[in-house]
Amino acid sequence: MSWNPALDPSIPVGNQVDSIETVIVPRARDLGGFEVRRALPSAQRQMVGPFIFFDQMGPAEFLTGEGIDVRPHPHIGLGTVTYLMKGRLHHRDSLGTDQWIEPGAVNWMMAGHGITHSERTDGAARRAPLTMFGLQTWLAVPKDREDDPADFIHVEKSRLPELEGEGKQVRLILGHAWGARMDLEMPSEVFYADAVLAPGASIPLPDDHEDRGVYVLTGEVEQGGQVFEAGRMLVFRPGDRVSVKAGAQGARIMLLGGATMDGPRYIWWNFVASSKDRIDAAKEAWRAGDWAHGRFRLPPQDDQEFIPAPEK
Repeated sequence: MSWNPALDPSIPVGNQVDSIETVIVPRARDLGGFEVRRALPSAQRQMVGPFIFFDQMGPAEFLTGEGIDVRPHPHIGLGTVTYLMKGRLHHRDSLGTDQWIEPGAVNWMMAGHGITHSERTDGAARRAPLTMFGLQTWLAVPKDREDDPADFIHVEKSRLPELEGEGKQVRLILGHAWGARMDLEMPSEVFYADAVLAPGASIPLPDDHEDRGVYVLTGEVEQGGQVFEAGRMLVFRPGDRVSVKAGAQGARIMLLGGATMDGPRYIWWNFVASSKDRIDAAKEAWRAGDWAHGRFRLPPQDDQEFIPAPEK
């Protein structure tokens, strides 16, 4: 869900072991029976490569008739990817997109100058119990791409590159790594991958990216003589050759990173920008509510309500 319900960052627990620069322990939040764990941004790290927002959603169980209703809300200056392991989300946006997000698929939304979207579990998704488990990520974009036109691209699971061998199953979600490339143009250099490791299996981090991190989704991993359980993000020093090894029960991890961004970013609500002036202009445009002629439109299939901007 590409909606930031809280404005304060997670407070991490740091560690420095061998090639590890930072260990982030996300803060868990209960959003009305739906748990979110936020790893980025943190007090120690605003970004890993272009990744500026990283939330684990769930796992959560919804009874028949229950679900998620994230009303229309705006974004600027970023790209979003919602990647699911379980469940379904109905995405609608101001471009007219009407797309179900399902496990393993990639849905890349480029906010650029401005886009509005909603995400819900509606219709048939509420006619039976539903498990929701996934990741929501935002990627900051370079300064010369902040005003690009909004865009939305859906890539089926079957089109994602997959690598397998020596106890590893890896799906490349964005960018390039290990000699494979995802056929989706990105605003900057990036990699993002989903890896399932058998007990004791190791995977090297790509050595052709400056910034690299690993998020432990399930199981445990070992690195530098330390064991890291699920719900930990490890950020590694640039340039080191690094591998992580699954524990006795195996592990599922997300690998992410890329080139460092061209400067820090300001974050307010759902807006990311290289200057406060850009944030202020977006605030005014959303609060004006001129859906017919203003900067933002509501999704044509979901235009009866929206999330108002916070007062602060």
